[in-house]
Amino acid sequence: MTDTNYSGGLNKFHQTCNCCAPSLSRRQFVCAGTAAALAAPALAAAVTAPAMAQAQPVPALGRPILIKGGCVLSLDRTVGDFEQADVLVRGSKIAEVRPNISAPDAEVIDASKAIVMPGFVDSHRHMWQGILRNIIPDASLQQYFQIVQRTLGPAYAPDDVHIANLVSALGAIDVGITNILDWSHIQNTPEHTDAAIKGLADSGIRAVFAYGSPANGLPQFWDDPRQKYPDDIARLRKQYFASDDQLLTLYLASLTGPYDRIVSSWKAARDVGAPITIHIGIGTVTGGILQKLGEAGLMKSDTTYIHCCTLNDSEWKFIRDTGGTLSIAGWVEMNMGHGRPPIQKAIDMGIRPSLSIDVETSVPGDMFNQMRTVFALQRNGIWERGLNGEKDLPPLLKAREVIEFATVEGARANGLDKKIGTLTPGKEADIVLLRTDRLNVMPMNNASGAVLSMGPSNVDTVLIAGKVKKRNGQLVGVDLDAIAKKVAESRDRTVAAAKYERVKL
Repeated sequence: MTDTNYSGGLNKFHQTCNCCAPSLSRRQFVCAGTAAALAAPALAAAVTAPAMAQAQPVPALGRPILIKGGCVLSLDRTVGDFEQADVLVRGSKIAEVRPNISAPDAEVIDASKAIVMPGFVDSHRHMWQGILRNIIPDASLQQYFQIVQRTLGPAYAPDDVHIANLVSALGAIDVGITNILDWSHIQNTPEHTDAAIKGLADSGIRAVFAYGSPANGLPQFWDDPRQKYPDDIARLRKQYFASDDQLLTLYLASLTGPYDRIVSSWKAARDVGAPITIHIGIGTVTGGILQKLGEAGLMKSDTTYIHCCTLNDSEWKFIRDTGGTLSIAGWVEMNMGHGRPPIQKAIDMGIRPSLSIDVETSVPGDMFNQMRTVFALQRNGIWERGLNGEKDLPPLLKAREVIEFATVEGARANGLDKKIGTLTPGKEADIVLLRTDRLNVMPMNNASGAVLSMGPSNVDTVLIAGKVKKRNGQLVGVDLDAIAKKVAESRDRTVAAAKYERVKL
């Protein structure tokens, strides 16, 4: 048996949690702050399922992996959470979640100073901008449109798209994001599209490729001839996405106008069984579009609505009543002028949002910042209402709920909630280990609170479909020097081709 330990060695995880009443058992772990765990039934029986078919092959998986002795947040109320338990991975699947698993044939990962939980899920990111990270940190939404989409985007060669998607995906894995929706509007040519997909496949991340228009359908771009993009989605389905049982799956990144083009693109997507994701409710840019789609009966449960900052009540009801999902990118929405992130509105409507990064050109690419943004914004809004004399206020968000937004709801928005989002026997083994022996969280008193206090430095180990992608704080099989060289060269080539003067300081 091989023990894979953290650098420096880990002592046994604490036997009692300081925030739990002495009468509570480990099986009734309440550090995450939910009453559901107290009444959780017996652990579901281990499920052994066939290996996942891979249209984009990954290396063959070897021995089982036993993640041993961690504080386990399964986020599955039927499984429950544990102060100390094990997670057994066989092939690409989670086989068991419980204390004291015996698996003599397994490789052991020591989790005794870690929180073990599902990988984070990003439900919307423009990954082709990976070579443009932080290039316009102070930009408004209109400046972003002009600089990134209209100036730099057209200068991209296919190789630029490939390395941008690759580095964005590797960066996501590095910070514990195991599934991501690539809202790809860089389809300058079919070769650009193919390069984007290859970048995702080469990274080994679980990704949803959302195929979109480079013009993004915004009113000032509606005359752009590149709007005729849906024609290629049938090719993509046949060439890359013939099966949904693989690491890469297909969505349509929908136009936002004109209306007839939205309708035709949605039909093209549904003809090939591709769900839809659309930016909507952004300032005054997309006003009224959703109302028309709802009245025409075109809104369905296969659609994720991004931002939704300025929707009217009727449009919100269409989303709720048709079973649509929501993606909030709070940092971007507040900083670039989309409108106030509609966290409380969504909750009031009975919609649990997912979270997303959006553009790395302006915001950090980890989920810890997104969770804290949403958590603080919702609670501040309720406190303000109370200070203004309002009574019968809605509940304040709890830390555990925001973690669920970043995992469970992300998986739902990405159409993968049957596969990932919780540590459930039978689901795919997309798992992260977050170190609790770092100075930023020690001593850990509340597991959910610790997660919200963490950052990328706490991400020690990452598994995707049972394959270890990060170990002991380092990405596995990644030549960072080579990546850095290619990224810099691509950035320099793109900026020069676009004749854009980068502000360096």
